[in-house]
Order: sequence, then C-alpha cells, then structure tokens
Amino acid sequence: MLADPLAPLLDLPGVRAAADEARAAVDAVHRHPANRHGWPATAAEASLRAARASAALAGAGVRLAGGFDGAGAAVDPVLAGAVRIAEAVGTLLTTWQRAPLQALARLHVLAAADLVADGAVLGRPRVDPVVSARLHLLAATVTGGSARGSAGVPAVLLAAVVHGELLALAPFGTADGVVARAASRLTAIATGLDVKGLAVPEVGHLRRAAEYRSAAAGFATGEPQAVAGWLVHCCQAWLAGAREAISVASAAGGTAGV
Repeated sequence: MLADPLAPLLDLPGVRAAADEARAAVDAVHRHPANRHGWPATAAEASLRAARASAALAGAGVRLAGGFDGAGAAVDPVLAGAVRIAEAVGTLLTTWQRAPLQALARLHVLAAADLVADGAVLGRPRVDPVVSARLHLLAATVTGGSARGSAGVPAVLLAAVVHGELLALAPFGTADGVVARAASRLTAIATGLDVKGLAVPEVGHLRRAAEYRSAAAGFATGEPQAVAGWLVHCCQAWLAGAREAISVASAAGGTAGV
C-alpha cells in the first residue's frame, strides 16, 4: 500500500490530539438520542445553519438566524448560493468521491449563479498552470489513500486540507470561500467523519472569523507551523460545530448529556 501523502501532518505539533478530540466530539453527536432516528430533521437544520455561516464568512449580510424573506427566498445572493449548495450536497456526494473536479465545478455554478454578469462562465477554474496542477493533485488526494478511512490520516485533517487548499487557490475568482467550505463538508460526509452531516463547523469558523482568515493565510504559505495552526483551528471548529449540533438535537426533542 502506498504511503498516505498527508501522513506527515500527524507529526505537526498539536495536530494528532486535536484531530482525535474533534472525531470524538462528532461521534458523540451521532449518538445523541434525537439523531438515532430523527437525524434527517436535525441534518436539515444543520445544513441551513452551515449555509448561513458560510455566507456570513463570505461577507453576506446575514446572521445565524434569518436571512430569508416572507416567501422563504434568501435575501442575499451569497446566501442564496450557499443554500443551493446545501440542498445539492446529497446529489453531489458520489461525484465528489469519484470526480472531485467535476463536483467543484458544480459547486461553483450553484454558489456563484447570482454573483456574476450574464454570460460569464461558471464552473471553470481560471487558466493558470499552477492552479490546474494543484487542483489535480488535490483531486488525487481526495480519491486516493487519504479518502479511505483507516487507510489514511484522520478524516478531519483531509477535510481541513481540502478547505485550506481551495481557499489558497481561489480557483474561480467568485464564491471561492463558499465552495471551499462546501467541499470540506462533502469530504467530511464522504469519509465518514460526519456521514449524516449533523455538525456545523462553519459556525465554529464564523465565531472565530479573524482567526479563521489568519490561519487560512498561514496554511497558504506551506510553512509547517502555520499549516499546523490551520489544522488545529479546523479541528477546533469541528468541536464548536459538534456543540452546535448538540443544541440542534436537543431542541429537536432529544436530551443533552451525550
């Protein structure tokens, strides 16, 4: 078996412990009584909260509550795109697992449809050999050893690498953050980290937005300490996202104290 290309990440300071803690927190969400049978409802609420938080991180004028008019339509075009993505995650999962670049193209179409001029090309990364090479390398990582559960690094780290790399590349020029966060969410579902999509790490990122942006910029440098900082930040966002998921489950009628 080929060595996992992401395996060295586990040797960075604080990363292994942070990944283990994040995984335990997400596992606890799935054991919550409300999520044993009523998980489709809690997953739907988590998906909506994720869309709001992702849109807010992208500069949309929305909060974690609200954002829709009386007819149920999103009041901000960034939020509208994030909601379209949330509604399409289930249909994109298989594509993400087999052809990540095709899934990324579709994510961009959904995210940016209301953000570009009529006739603008959607779903196509900008023409840049470095961007193209790194996207193909990322796709190979997603479909390779790092995506195969116990055969690779912890899934939370793969999700963080997908997220950070897409933020660093900004391949489309519009809605790149929304696409990156959606791709990270797809990775978490596809790898089994959060197979039902119950956690809301986007809320964790939003509540520490300045740190999120700083850590993402550090990841883009490739400097080991900065990469570790991004990975730990993402793991902590999953912890916060697990707490958000517990609040969703408890409101749905389950009990806390998982």
